[in-house]
Amino acid sequence: MKAVLRTRSLPGLLLALVLAALTVLSVGPAPASADSSVSTVAQALRKSPVYIDPAASEQLSSADAGNLAQQIKDADKPLFIAVLPAGYPTEDLFTKLRTATGITGLYAIRLGDRFDARADAVVMPPTAVRNLVTSVQGEDAKAQLNDFTDSAVTNMGGSAPSTWNTSDTSGGVSTTALITAGVVLVAGGAGAYGLVRRNRRRHEREQRAALERLRVVVDEDITAFGEELDRLDFHPAEPGADDAMRADYERALDSYDQAKTSMAEAARPEDVRGVTQALEDGRFSLTVLAARREGRPLPERRPPCFFDPRHGPSVADAPWTPPAGAPREVPVCAADRTRLADGRDPVIREVDTDYGRRPYWDAGPAYGPWAGGYFGGGILPGLLVGTLLGSMMATPAYAADYGSGYGDFGAYEGGDLSGADFDSGDFGGGFDGGGGDFGGGGGFDGGGF
Repeated sequence: MKAVLRTRSLPGLLLALVLAALTVLSVGPAPASADSSVSTVAQALRKSPVYIDPAASEQLSSADAGNLAQQIKDADKPLFIAVLPAGYPTEDLFTKLRTATGITGLYAIRLGDRFDARADAVVMPPTAVRNLVTSVQGEDAKAQLNDFTDSAVTNMGGSAPSTWNTSDTSGGVSTTALITAGVVLVAGGAGAYGLVRRNRRRHEREQRAALERLRVVVDEDITAFGEELDRLDFHPAEPGADDAMRADYERALDSYDQAKTSMAEAARPEDVRGVTQALEDGRFSLTVLAARREGRPLPERRPPCFFDPRHGPSVADAPWTPPAGAPREVPVCAADRTRLADGRDPVIREVDTDYGRRPYWDAGPAYGPWAGGYFGGGILPGLLVGTLLGSMMATPAYAADYGSGYGDFGAYEGGDLSGADFDSGDFGGGFDGGGGDFGGGGGFDGGGF
């Protein structure tokens, strides 16, 4: 034994140990133990975002699992993925796993060839989860988990838990390497500076052009709301008017003025988000005012009609399938709900593009902030899955040009250790309740697992 050890230098032994450790860290998600109880899965997910059950190792290679885990860590999002064998017990699986893990987040499970997900509502609303799950059904394990992760980390809120290993694996850097890098940077600095200036001027021109095209649509929205105010047969001093009604009316007027002012001051496409948010606030105030005047219960706050926000606040969620897209639930006004129920097409907001009139979700990327102002609070990701606008907003380039995408539309949290103190209604149900899949995703009470 001593002779064997002498044949290897100390640096060689250290290198072998480091390589072995890096291999374990890169694979990380799949423990060596065959024990796959919920507590084992939860313990693994507290250390890494991806867990591969040994009995399901054929679903995803160690290298693919490592890449997936690294993508989630790099995105800094509380997304947890478990790949389990088809015969794994499914009763209340999501609730049990969320309780055992004790971390607020989005949990996705591939069980055999089935797939589903649940999330704490503060990380992603149930409707958005259902739509994301639906968009990846029928894919093989690698494509499904990669596609789901790509969409999820862009659309969800929250931050990665501190329990994940974020140690520096860069290693030491030699002085020679640093000097060489410095020389290269200095040599290329002049050329890079000129390139940055040209790119900046081009970007500014593109931003101005996008804003001017968007301004036409926003001005139409402002004008439409102003016409609603003009048609309103309400006067603050009329008989029967009370302070609550007058306050609703004042809020609607203030929203109109704010929208006009914000649009006049807009310098970039992302500035439009505040304009459409003001218009959405104003329309809801008018809806509340109408309910007070008619003696009806006050309406709950709902997003506007997906097909055209000028239709006003939605009254329900209805199933809808875009051309060549996956089905999803969208908020609809009463008129469009009736049209869909009768098998007719909804009245869709179309805008001018280089290819003619198109629905806003098939127009340019500048319509992301426009839609985000209307559909805040995290509902937008699920609505736009599979559309041209949704695909654009999922890219890093979009975040650089038009704001940070969907993620900041709601006051999201996530990634915190919360133990068992969470809303179990978000994670309830079992895989068996949903028929062919785990129940279509969503909150934990959505059926399925």
